[in-house]
Amino acid sequence: MSFTLCNLTVEDGKKIQGYLDLPFTDKDKLPCTLIYGKKPGPVVLIDGGIHNAEYVGIEAATRLANEFEPEDISGILIVIHLVNVNGFKARTISLCADDGKNLNRVFPGDPEGTYADKLAYFMEKEIFPKIDYYIDLHCGDWFEDLVPYIYAVGNAPEETVRKSQEMAMAADVPYYVQSEYGSGGAYNRAGTLGIPSVLLERGSMGLWNDHEVKDSCRDVHNILKKIGVLSTEKFGRILQRSIPRKLHHVHYINAHVEGCWFPEKRAGDVAQKGERLGVIKDYLGHVVEEIRAPEDVIIIYQTVSYSLPKDTPLITYGHYEDCIDQADGHDHDHESGHSHAESHGHDHFHTHDHKNPEEMKYDHTH
Repeated sequence: MSFTLCNLTVEDGKKIQGYLDLPFTDKDKLPCTLIYGKKPGPVVLIDGGIHNAEYVGIEAATRLANEFEPEDISGILIVIHLVNVNGFKARTISLCADDGKNLNRVFPGDPEGTYADKLAYFMEKEIFPKIDYYIDLHCGDWFEDLVPYIYAVGNAPEETVRKSQEMAMAADVPYYVQSEYGSGGAYNRAGTLGIPSVLLERGSMGLWNDHEVKDSCRDVHNILKKIGVLSTEKFGRILQRSIPRKLHHVHYINAHVEGCWFPEKRAGDVAQKGERLGVIKDYLGHVVEEIRAPEDVIIIYQTVSYSLPKDTPLITYGHYEDCIDQADGHDHDHESGHSHAESHGHDHFHTHDHKNPEEMKYDHTH
């Protein structure tokens, strides 16, 4: 028995490492590890670097690939260490260097499109049809501060949603968000295809450290144990300090002017309605806008860069109870989407001027 993924083939009970060829370019190849477990089980994809400057996820995927052996695995494990190699080599900020597109905004892709479209289409046609579960590893880019949390797919068949929630609940993070989007993000698209999928967020501001990488690895261990893939006692279950609590509503607060941003909170902070969250100053140092909490909030993500383009996300917050839009009598849907990571998470949260986040000019994030 053997398992083939593109140009790589692994034999039953073996482990190989190499590079996946991309059919549309010769200059980039995807670093990949294939592990064919000693026991039968599902096929699981773990990847990092959908956003190429989110280094915690990339290093976690690489460590996991190197520590697992066939005797540890029931089933087949695919680890793509770094998906957006193109942007990684150029040090872009979560964008493919060749076309400036955010890979996590273009799924299912387009074989006739530009670089990011073709890369998404490659995953759509060559990888997704072969997998049963998907764990997508992210963190905060250089301008992003976030509290650890996890997304589970919600726009998918009922059984897929249920299994995705079970995966999310195995992570040692305080919150999880159920996304209602079926395209754009890699794991969202996989969910619509019936693949239980989660997106883990840990780390921020374009940095990585050993502690956060180890925590991400432990979360993956627990998720793999939950779905019956990590089968040996070598990787014992790590007791969770936090059982993720579902945030029922997640919203964006956007910058309506350009300028310089002075946040007064950190990701993970709570604030009461009316409390000031930060100010925007013009280039002369004058305050041009105060940002206040429109309701009681838990900040799960925020921009921390000094430079602030107009019409970009400032703060993503969540809460458990009825939201301000319901209280004001608005009847539009509330999507439990993802922020920074999904779009890069950003494209699935509601803005408080009620714009469709898909129409936001700044599409850099997850």
